[in-house]
Amino acid sequence: MARPTMEDVAAKAGVSRALVSLVMRNAPNVSDERRTRVLCAAHELGYEPHAMARSLASRTSTVLGVMVSDLRNAFFADVVEGLDAAAEAAGFHSILNTGGRSPARERAALRSLLSFRPAGVILLSPVVPASAIEEAAARCPVVLVSRTSRTPGVDTVNDDGEAGAALAVEHLVSLGHRKIAHLDGGLAAGAAARRRGYQQAMRRHRLHPVIVHSEHTDTAGEKAVHELLGDHPRTGLPTALLAGNDFNAVGAISALEEAGLRVPEDVSVVGYDNTSLAALRHLSLTTVDQPRTEMGRLAVEALLERVRGERAESVRHLLHPSLVVRSTTAAPER
Repeated sequence: MARPTMEDVAAKAGVSRALVSLVMRNAPNVSDERRTRVLCAAHELGYEPHAMARSLASRTSTVLGVMVSDLRNAFFADVVEGLDAAAEAAGFHSILNTGGRSPARERAALRSLLSFRPAGVILLSPVVPASAIEEAAARCPVVLVSRTSRTPGVDTVNDDGEAGAALAVEHLVSLGHRKIAHLDGGLAAGAAARRRGYQQAMRRHRLHPVIVHSEHTDTAGEKAVHELLGDHPRTGLPTALLAGNDFNAVGAISALEEAGLRVPEDVSVVGYDNTSLAALRHLSLTTVDQPRTEMGRLAVEALLERVRGERAESVRHLLHPSLVVRSTTAAPER
């Protein structure tokens, strides 16, 4: 079946080819009504622009597509650094975009990457449905970082979130903490494993798990602490918090300090990821370390094994985290 063209889209939408070209280039001088009509026609026909089509035919492409869930999170910068170095060493180069933690935006970002006809695609903590990942995997090799998958033909690279959360709980218990709450990551990739690890570790010590719904952002960390402060008098507050990630921990610390509470004297805080943010001297955050650059390198290696036909079965890399103890944890004073 012939690949649909701009002319086909124009005919179906009842507009000119020039207008289709403007829409595909995201030009501003197009009405919302006509833009929607063109995009709907393109979707129905399965049309995609041939970005870099002359040199990026699927069999010869040296481009790797990379989609980052959240550009504000330093964790992804470290993963990208590792994968970009591995790609360059192998004679490939990467193109990067983001979906802003929105399923709809990530779908669009993934379609954009696929329009470049890359050799393969690496998705960092994607929130798109599994069906979108399966569709992408039918077109080129796909590797997920910080997300699990049961889809045949999709490779994954993750840290052991259950073990990482357990490390944090064990550290806090060893300091004498008994009231330890977890600000979880909601539906974010990796959040479920960290939540399970926290719950299991608390139960091993015959402690009551307290889970506060949150997200992997600083604003969500602030909101979660405000919720805790509203639900408990200060004497009933947890003496320690395990945040969903470093970003979340920063927000939690900010809210605690605004409320006149000291970290770690009144409340200890542990993050997750060990980003560059955690090591800043004024923050000095105790956190669980993921081997981030190693995760990026393994993602590229897995992808290139597929591209070169060296492997057909799926690979599931599960890396072991470690705990980095800094200044935000101490024995409880109450």
